[in-house]
Amino acid sequence: MEQHLRQSGHLKAPGNWMNDPNGFIYYQGKYHLFYQYFPYAPIWGTMHWGHAISEDLVNWEHVGIALFPSKYGDQNGCFSGSAIEHEGKMVLFYTGVHYFEPDEENIHLCLNDQFESCQMTIASEDGMHFDNFGGKKIAIPPISNDSHGDRTHTRDPKVWKGSDGWYMVLGCRSGNGRGKLLFYRSEDLENWSYVNEASKGDGWGWMWECPDYFEASGAHVLIFSPMRFLKDGKWEENQVICMTVDFEEKNCAMRLPDTYQFLDYGLDLYASQSTVDEEGRRILIAWLRMPEAVEQKETAPWRGMFCLPRVVEVRDGHIYFRVHPNVKKQYSRPLTNGTEAGPEGYRISLLLEDGGCVDVGGYRICRRGNRICTDRTRVYCEGENYRMVFETPDVREGNRLDIYVDEHMVEVYVNDGEYVISNAVYGMSKELQICGGSEVELFGVIASVTE
Repeated sequence: MEQHLRQSGHLKAPGNWMNDPNGFIYYQGKYHLFYQYFPYAPIWGTMHWGHAISEDLVNWEHVGIALFPSKYGDQNGCFSGSAIEHEGKMVLFYTGVHYFEPDEENIHLCLNDQFESCQMTIASEDGMHFDNFGGKKIAIPPISNDSHGDRTHTRDPKVWKGSDGWYMVLGCRSGNGRGKLLFYRSEDLENWSYVNEASKGDGWGWMWECPDYFEASGAHVLIFSPMRFLKDGKWEENQVICMTVDFEEKNCAMRLPDTYQFLDYGLDLYASQSTVDEEGRRILIAWLRMPEAVEQKETAPWRGMFCLPRVVEVRDGHIYFRVHPNVKKQYSRPLTNGTEAGPEGYRISLLLEDGGCVDVGGYRICRRGNRICTDRTRVYCEGENYRMVFETPDVREGNRLDIYVDEHMVEVYVNDGEYVISNAVYGMSKELQICGGSEVELFGVIASVTE
């Protein structure tokens, strides 16, 4: 991996493979964003943690590999986790995995789901240097009680500071094949005790990945990624859902409603992670799943990128995900057409009338009644198992769209985040056609660090 690779706009894999964002934190005046990374090929394999930093959430610098397998507990991968600050140090929590039966033909894969997971931790004095050989500790060993949780499928620790100690939530599979959450508490970040669990009935997936719990706008918000949640046979079945919940910190009693929102109605985003920005806003980022790698002459082929950072707000029981103001401010250079934009892409702002359509190089965004719909049929991979057409629920606040266009990703923000549709795309042309739109404006990025 090339050190100090610079990017602006959407954070992309620095070559080869990227998936879940990890350890998202504002620390010592910089945003740190770690990510699941396989540095040897544009395919999933033994997970490392790549590391990127930013001062503004727009311009990013890849600074190398932070975590790599080095212990028995994580010898087959450093899976997802989170970051906190404690006594001036950055402390990471993540899931380490150990294969009982590696694939003889590919040691980066596991046969027959035979592996165990433990929760591990490592601290850094400056957030840049991590002692992978001497600094790792096991926070929670593999679960041995089947009634409590699953030795294999328990992972992705999210840690936060409560009123009387530290708390951790883990995604897990229960003995009856349903997803659930496990809650732990610690007074010193080293000794953790099980407190409680939360779950739902049938139809909510067999495993809950990447749980995230936080407060926003005075509400308690839960976001998680249930596996095999959608059952239409299309790619992907695993999705990210969010909801407001009731939560009692003292005993970690969480009550989940029967209703939910999708994090993103493009159904391509997964494994979101949130933190608090320098202004105290709750912000979130997520991984865009890409079925094919992108070939580049300058670097290795890459596969995987992140959505733009979003501010999370709750109004009238509805969760909004609006683009971060730093990002919107950066996309403010007036353009006359999309061809004037740089490699970072551009933003389209407009009011879209019923029946109106925006065609971005073959990617179509339409309004049908009170819903916004997208169609990527002409700019995506072939195959009957891929989803091509998407739509929001009925919108309630108007018809304002802000569309962020990247060469391989389009994000459509409806009414400042009431709903968002984000889609992976391939092979879009430079043409832009708008029919049935008003107050149309185009903006490019005002500064770039790629020069």
